[in-house]
Amino acid sequence: MSSNILDERRQSLEDQFFHKQSQENLDSLRKQLAQQTSKEELRKASGMTDDAVLDKLVELGIGAETVMALSLVPLIFVAWADGKIQEEEREAILQGAQKKGISKDAPAFGLLGQWLSQQPNESLFGTWESYIKALRGKLSDQESAQLQAQVTRFARFVAESSGGFLGIGKISNAEESALARIEAAFRG
Repeated sequence: MSSNILDERRQSLEDQFFHKQSQENLDSLRKQLAQQTSKEELRKASGMTDDAVLDKLVELGIGAETVMALSLVPLIFVAWADGKIQEEEREAILQGAQKKGISKDAPAFGLLGQWLSQQPNESLFGTWESYIKALRGKLSDQESAQLQAQVTRFARFVAESSGGFLGIGKISNAEESALARIEAAFRG
């Protein structure tokens, strides 16, 4: 897949990620994230820990703006999978965002808050899937598997956070379907 297609899908993912949100907050967030291109900055924006994957993302010219979308969109998708967000899911996402270095006064935190209050359009996740499929063509099998593991690990944590009774039914069928769709995007 050509680099141009990857760039087009990246731009589409970013456009969907920032669609119809508070323009002032988004302009501030985009400006802040556009300046973050080092491996450490990508680590902070995404919470990813695998150096090989981060090195490859830097090599491909993928900035913090895109990496943030890569890591947050699946969480929101899983949390809304059953049509509503439980308080435990909300807390897991917000605490995870803070652990990634997204402070409560950051524009990204406000964006998450909006998504947790109002379900984003399905096209956001569809755009994320398209971007993952294009990105996968630029990664080795091992890098793709490592990226998948990092993205799905936190998505699964969000799905499990809403509980169940005595460990039974911890993840709803809708959440399992959402997790399967996330994993499928990495397989093609």
